[in-house]
Amino acid sequence: MNLHEYQAKEILKKYGVPVGEGIVASTPDEAVDAAKRLTASNGSQAWVVKAQIHAGGRGKGGGVKFATTLDAVREKASNILGMHLVTPQTSSEGKLVRLVYVQEDAYFDGPSPRKEFYFSMLLDRAKSQLMFMYSPKGGMDIEEVAEHTPELIFVEHIDPTVGLKDFQCRKIANNYGLTGTAFKNMVQFVRCIYNAYIGTDATLFEINPLLKAADDRIMAIDAKVVLDNNALYRHPDLAALRDTNEEDPMEVEAGSYDLNYVKLNGNVGCMVNGAGLAMATMDIIKLSGGDPANFLDVGGTANAQRVEQGFRIILSDPNVKVILVNIFGGIVRCDRVAQGIVDAYNNIGDINVPIIVRLQGTNAIEAKVIIEESGLKVYPAVKLEEAAALVKKLVG
Repeated sequence: MNLHEYQAKEILKKYGVPVGEGIVASTPDEAVDAAKRLTASNGSQAWVVKAQIHAGGRGKGGGVKFATTLDAVREKASNILGMHLVTPQTSSEGKLVRLVYVQEDAYFDGPSPRKEFYFSMLLDRAKSQLMFMYSPKGGMDIEEVAEHTPELIFVEHIDPTVGLKDFQCRKIANNYGLTGTAFKNMVQFVRCIYNAYIGTDATLFEINPLLKAADDRIMAIDAKVVLDNNALYRHPDLAALRDTNEEDPMEVEAGSYDLNYVKLNGNVGCMVNGAGLAMATMDIIKLSGGDPANFLDVGGTANAQRVEQGFRIILSDPNVKVILVNIFGGIVRCDRVAQGIVDAYNNIGDINVPIIVRLQGTNAIEAKVIIEESGLKVYPAVKLEEAAALVKKLVG
């Protein structure tokens, strides 16, 4: 589950991670009030107004603006709120900005030069270990750093049997080239990040930029946090932070029916039970000359209602030209799926999209009878090869 920057920073603060202080706002007036409150609390005389969407690269799209007066804060907030922000991580339509984060200007002058770093924590699946990935080159795309100066990308793995050790924190601070108070602050920062990551069951922390301020404080100026959906039952307070406005509406609707749905950009809708069979089905679609329009797993306990809702969600995608139903009846019964197909036809009305149906396993014979007696115009298939040939024919 993705979080907004302001939500991520609130979580980090609870674990003692220093962050660039800010206040979220939904209107220009609230943005001005936020700037005033920041001035009252820390004397800030300049602010950064940042769009809050679930996508990176906001500055490149005009979603991050610097302001030195309250009138400028109002103007920047007015321009950003309500815009469809397009970044390298959004579609061409962009994302509607509903909130802005008014943040203090932490780039003040002082006795020590400012430095920007990159810092992240994530899982290295190849090694089955958590790791820190970091670089002294911050404030820019880490992909560019990796491409042009790969020697500036450092990785520190964490042995799960012993956890994070102090020497690893010191090693990171040393690779950043820090000394004195900044070195000590960085060691503490790394430890706090680790505790926050473990404590929230996160899958990604990304801090870019991580700032060494002019007074040697170490601060997360920006923060991206992704939480593990499968662990949210342990964190009802974090689950409540979900912003469905930032998610695909069809995926949100599918989730309300316990359907595992992911929208893709193809033209062949597919309904399958089991993630492995779903992946194999999408491979078959690709090999047949089509492109999967979605991943939809109805699960092992699907009933007729869930199957019907699955059909409705697939058909709501205007790009779908063909639907392939590929069900293996292990736990789920094929006759339930067949009844769901019939109900969908009868309840939705005229369906102009051709449907290929392959039902094998538990009660497959009964399912075949239901389909045949319904009078529906579907294309039956027994083997995957037959389904693939039908996909090729109907898409072609």
